[in-house]
Amino acid sequence: MVIEHDLDLIANADHVIDLGPGDGAAGGRIIATGSPGRIAGVPDSVTGRYLRDHLARAAT
Repeated sequence: MVIEHDLDLIANADHVIDLGPGDGAAGGRIIATGSPGRIAGVPDSVTGRYLRDHLARAAT
């Protein structure tokens, strides 16, 4: 288990637990869990938004 913000590492993870929606007192809720592709498809996930773009660039 790691706490990470590097999109390359997240994109290659087997399972992601996305916490949020913000940091500090605004964080701590589970926003989404699953594969990087699943996280990328969750509209409420800030990580998903960045990961979606990252995965799209990697696919080209």
